[in-house]
Amino acid sequence: MKPTLYVLAAGMGSRYGGLKQLDPLGPQGQTIMDYSIYDAIRAGFGKVVFVIRKDFEQDFRDKILSKYEGHIPVEVVFQSTDKLPEGYTCPPDRTKPWGTNHAVMMASDVIKEPFAVINADDFYGRDAFEVMARDLMRPRDHKGDYSMVGFRVGNTMTENGSVSRGVCSTDADSNLTTVVERTAIAYDPDGSIAFTDENGDKQTLDPATPVSMNLWGFTPDYFDFSDREFRKFLDKDLNTPKAEFFIPLVVDTLIHSGEATVKVLDTDSRWFGVTYAADRPGVVAKLAELHAAGVYPDKMF
Repeated sequence: MKPTLYVLAAGMGSRYGGLKQLDPLGPQGQTIMDYSIYDAIRAGFGKVVFVIRKDFEQDFRDKILSKYEGHIPVEVVFQSTDKLPEGYTCPPDRTKPWGTNHAVMMASDVIKEPFAVINADDFYGRDAFEVMARDLMRPRDHKGDYSMVGFRVGNTMTENGSVSRGVCSTDADSNLTTVVERTAIAYDPDGSIAFTDENGDKQTLDPATPVSMNLWGFTPDYFDFSDREFRKFLDKDLNTPKAEFFIPLVVDTLIHSGEATVKVLDTDSRWFGVTYAADRPGVVAKLAELHAAGVYPDKMF
C-alpha cells in the first residue's frame, strides 16, 4: 500500500508576512510545496491530502491543486476552530487555531493508510522523502509504530537570525526518547551552534544533533490516540486563548505511556525555509543550484 502525504497548509506566515505557501521561489516560479510534492511522488507516495482554511479554498484550488492534476490524486480537508469533539464548544473569542495536531485530526475521515505529515512552507529534500517513504512501506504488526525524520541541526540553520527547533534525544535503537523545543538557536561568532537553556546557561549543539522539522510518519491509529489526548487538552485548556495542541505534545505523551515508539530516521537532506524575509534570496539561490545540478527538471508539473 502506498503511503499518503499530508500537508499542513492552514497557517499564515506571521513573521514572514503573506502566504508563504504561494510564494514563487523556484526558477520557473515553483513554490516550496511543489518540491515536496515532486519529491513525494518520486519517493513512492500515492496520494496527497492538504489541510487548509475554508476561506482559502478557491485560491488554493486555482493556484495550487490544478497543477498536480494528472500527477497524483489530491484531496483537501479544512481546519477551523469550531471543529471540536462532541460535547465541546469553541469559545466565541477564540481566533487562534488549535495547533498542528488538531490539523492532523482533520484528515481522520480521508486517510486510511500510513501517512507522512509535513509543513507546507518547508523544503525537506529528496532524501528525506525517500527515507520516510521506505519506512512507511515496511510491515507493522502493532499500534503506535511511528517514525520521524531527524534532520541534523547543522543542516537546518539560517544566517539571518535565531530559530526554534525540537531537539531530539534517542535511545540505543534510534527510538525517540524526548523532544525539547529550544528557542533562539543561532550561530555564535566562531561558527558553533548554541542556545540558552531554561537556566540561562549557554549550551552548544553538535551540528549532527537530530532535530524535528515536523516530518512525521504515522499510521491511522494515531487519529484515535489524538482524539483521546485532544479531549484531555480541552478539559484543561479549552478557555486558554493561546493554548495549542501540538504534534510533539501528543507524541511525547504516547512515548512516555509506552503506547508508541517513534523511530528517528537520519537524513543528509538540507532543510531550508523562509523563516525571515531576509531568507528569501538564499532560498531562491539554493533552488536555482538544485535545478542547475539536475536534481529537479525545469518543468516539474
